[in-house]
Amino acid sequence: MTTVTATIWLWSGGQGSWHFLTIPEDQAVEIRAHSFGSERRGFGSVRVAASIDGVTWRTSVFPQKDGGYILPIKAAVRRRSGVAAGDIVTVALELL
Repeated sequence: MTTVTATIWLWSGGQGSWHFLTIPEDQAVEIRAHSFGSERRGFGSVRVAASIDGVTWRTSVFPQKDGGYILPIKAAVRRRSGVAAGDIVTVALELL
């Protein structure tokens, strides 16, 4: 289990906006090790169960060039947990 406290940030692109949380390199060691021992997925993603304030969902984290990962946070999760871009949250990640 990995626990990260970080700020939710917004990325806006050609067809919409997405909310993410960055998992820094120094907190991504377990994720990176897990990715080497499992089947490679699209974009090098790693499947996780993520929890914010008791709201749990399954998703994937995606590697970044700096060695960290980003976690997408769906609208339904943001609504149920009462969080938005700019909020500092603690997320627990379980590798699947």
